[in-house]
Amino acid sequence: MGAMVFTGGPIWTGTDASPDALAVSGGRIVAVGDRSEVRTALSGPYELVDLAGRLLVPGLHDAHIHPVQGALERLRCDLSHLNDRAAYLKAVATFDPAQPWITGGGWSMSAFPGGLPTREDLDAVAPDRPVFLPNRDHHSAWVNSAALRLAGIDASTPDPRNGRIERTPDGLPSGVLHEAAMDLVTPLLPEDTEADYHRALLEAQRYLFSLGITSWQDAIVGAYAGSRDQYGTYVHAAATGELRARVTGALWWERDRDLSQLDGLRARMVLDGRFTARTVKIMQDGVAENFTAAMLAPYVGKDFCGTSNVDPNRLRSYVTALDAAGFAVHFHAIGDRAVRECLDAVESSGNTQRHHIAHLHVVNPADVPRFASLGVTANIQSLWATHHEQNDTLCVPFFGPARVPHQYPFGAIARAGGRLAAGSDWPVSTPDPWQAIHVAVHRTEPPGSAESSWPASQTPMLPEQALTLTQALTAYTAGSAYVSHLDHEIGTLTPGKAADLVVLDRDPFAPDTSLHDTRADLVFVDGDPVHGH
Repeated sequence: MGAMVFTGGPIWTGTDASPDALAVSGGRIVAVGDRSEVRTALSGPYELVDLAGRLLVPGLHDAHIHPVQGALERLRCDLSHLNDRAAYLKAVATFDPAQPWITGGGWSMSAFPGGLPTREDLDAVAPDRPVFLPNRDHHSAWVNSAALRLAGIDASTPDPRNGRIERTPDGLPSGVLHEAAMDLVTPLLPEDTEADYHRALLEAQRYLFSLGITSWQDAIVGAYAGSRDQYGTYVHAAATGELRARVTGALWWERDRDLSQLDGLRARMVLDGRFTARTVKIMQDGVAENFTAAMLAPYVGKDFCGTSNVDPNRLRSYVTALDAAGFAVHFHAIGDRAVRECLDAVESSGNTQRHHIAHLHVVNPADVPRFASLGVTANIQSLWATHHEQNDTLCVPFFGPARVPHQYPFGAIARAGGRLAAGSDWPVSTPDPWQAIHVAVHRTEPPGSAESSWPASQTPMLPEQALTLTQALTAYTAGSAYVSHLDHEIGTLTPGKAADLVVLDRDPFAPDTSLHDTRADLVFVDGDPVHGH
């Protein structure tokens, strides 16, 4: 934590200030201003860090991410970097033969007709070992016949509440399990060890630091979809000092339970330290691709409107109780009905906490101004707001022309005075913040992305919903710090705050500078280098 002075390039403070230099001492920002003022704030020797025209920004904060799961998938049968059926099956066929199950995941629904792979494909390359592979959004899993047999799933198995077994015309399971139907298999999976989770957390931290992400909100801290509860992993890593990032945990709300779980959540509340937990995650609906996103009107050609995982009346009572207990609620809401149910629940509560709604695939225009009026933060995953194959073929045709203009209305929420936070939802999509910032600003696929070959990928998706670079970067810094109750420590480069800093490889505000391939050259946490030295 030696003293440093950063100068020689632009400094984006996240405020109206445009200083020439910034000084750090004892792990804190001690001065921001012109060079002479900054140097006089330091009483002893210091290291001069020459920005050389590069931009200095606050450490970025990912407000919705699943880093332990993301790192685990990187270490297993990782399909996230692949994009077609043949590549997926080759990866499955060559997966470590010593493992009793083939697990990992990250497949894209767009690689299969109707978004649905089959058990027969897996059976051809893994006839004897059970296979369980969640897709990129973790709302569905691809399984083979061996896994179905072990779980006792056949034509007579009913769909569980809040879940669906995809079936062939004769009623047999076809090989895809949606939402809670995944839980028919997950109890059979080999149990991850605490050592597995510890190793994954440290790998995730290393990887995220390399991207300039110095803090995050883990969007599900609890057991979900085959993943074990990582609460103890975070607590242990914080106690040993191995957790260098600042992490907020969103404690998982069990959808099939009632307020009896509140006492258990209170016992897990952590208010101070490297790891805190004062937020509760409620997943109010599913995703549009499998028709579990809760919509105000039926999907085109369907006679249903998706699924509200929590009854709206119960949701109001739950949010009221959580708010009174000091918890902010982190809602998952994809469909316009789910968004409205979450806003209604906040409105009927005491509304004293920093509630936020993530994803916001479809938002009815009548609800856009309610984010500002209720003080609810829009937690955006902007990377998805493009014309790409999965959305254009599996979602848009079933929304219909009236709802298509309501997708990802980030610009409208901002214009109405709403606060934005930003995150990646890794491993659903890449945690690279500059890929997401590119989309927030341009509403097109980043060049070279997995979806960039789609013919419409460079046609802006609802360009009136684009953000400025300042708005997008603010969402990834101050906005995300706010929802994690870390705005007193991070989010802007102001004296007294922690020296969580990133020196980019360029100044992305310079004219004609690309955003999608921006990189972090140097990254500091509390003034200590964690990447690039």
